[in-house]
Amino acid sequence: MKKYIHLTNLVFKGIFVFLLTFILFSCYQQPQKASETSSKTGKTEKPEYFLLHPELEKTYGYTQAVRVGNIVKIGGVISIDEKGNPTAKGNYLQQMKNCYENLDKVLQHYGCTFDDVILENMYTTSMTELQKNASYRREIYKNHFPTGSWIGIKELGMPEAMIEIELEALINKK
Repeated sequence: MKKYIHLTNLVFKGIFVFLLTFILFSCYQQPQKASETSSKTGKTEKPEYFLLHPELEKTYGYTQAVRVGNIVKIGGVISIDEKGNPTAKGNYLQQMKNCYENLDKVLQHYGCTFDDVILENMYTTSMTELQKNASYRREIYKNHFPTGSWIGIKELGMPEAMIEIELEALINKK
């Protein structure tokens, strides 16, 4: 009888070890490279970078927008001219309009409009001014507003900047 119990314990232990090993290895997945995303077709898509102000972006070390698959991420845009000089100093509404004008250029590059925007984060040095001028956004988002946040901060990348807007958009594949 002892031999039978010992044999039964060995069999149960063997089955337990086998099941544990199977469960652990069946859950293991190779990590995906951060710079690539698999699409439904199984192809690997690499990021596509877009420079709105190439010289300025190279000087400061950033890229205005990156597309991966059908998602476009647009880094924060402030009110500056083509040479990177601040514009509309002291005029919050005009700075907001200038930001949206530059964001529109990036969206158009990818064949998008503000209707394709799914995320909008706004950084401001004056929440009072943002709230006072927020109604202008109805001229930008005619059909629906995206999700997002309004974040009050002490200062932006340039002292004259009062607002910075970043977006994420979904490219419609027609």
